[in-house]
Amino acid sequence: MKRLYKNNLVTFTFLIPALLFFSLVVIFPFFRGLNIAFTNWDGISPTYDYVGLRNLKLLFSDTDAIEPIKNTLFFAFSTTLLVNVLGLLLAVALNTKFKGVNLLKTFIFMPMVISLVLASIIWRYIYSDIYPILFHTDSGLLGNPSTAMLGIVIIAVWKEVGLAMVIYYAGLQTIPKDMYESARIDGAGIIQQFRSITIPLLMPAFTYCIPLWLGTGLRQFDYSMVATKGGPGTSSQTMAMYVYNYEFPYFKAGYGQMSAIVLFAFILFITVLVTGYFRRREVEY
Repeated sequence: MKRLYKNNLVTFTFLIPALLFFSLVVIFPFFRGLNIAFTNWDGISPTYDYVGLRNLKLLFSDTDAIEPIKNTLFFAFSTTLLVNVLGLLLAVALNTKFKGVNLLKTFIFMPMVISLVLASIIWRYIYSDIYPILFHTDSGLLGNPSTAMLGIVIIAVWKEVGLAMVIYYAGLQTIPKDMYESARIDGAGIIQQFRSITIPLLMPAFTYCIPLWLGTGLRQFDYSMVATKGGPGTSSQTMAMYVYNYEFPYFKAGYGQMSAIVLFAFILFITVLVTGYFRRREVEY
């Protein structure tokens, strides 16, 4: 018993540096921010006053937050749907042996290793110089307020679909091949096999991928910042950018921190709900 206790203590000591670092960069700033959310701090002044729930009331009555909320929801649900559907279809299509299949997988995954800044620059060039020529328009998707978010969604899907493909492809390798052979003997077609075998047995992959992209989409900041800086106007501003603007350029750290906490709580609620939904549908085989 003492030996086991000693081994566990030694093992725990290896975790201490990571726990200290996590506490320093996550836990302490979180509780510090929780305190600031109930103040009128401007982010610079050494003093501030507590204002109770005033920041929360202002947030829910701020009409300027409506557009960032719409943009955030559009981006999150669009990218979650497109990345996962396309990633799954690509994984199924490439789950066969033919000449050049590994090279094709590499090309599809390659955008994932490109930096986000470079990906945004590439697509800004496509939208500004190539898109108008192909579709005979005066401006690309990013230059039009009504299509700016669509342009950002396309960038995100192009960059991230390769990762979803790899995850679903790995999941397909765990499905026993004899299940498909038995289904074919029983007369099941490709679509029926996909619906009755592939989808149920890929639930662990869905449990990982869908909450991942949904949570990432709801806190999307970098694509909009790099590609459009929230423009034209505020047509591609997301809630994360809304929080950032109030934290820094507008010098309303208390209000910005309250917005961040509300956004965090919403993302946590959605991801826990979706993860639980898919986890309950996982099957044993």
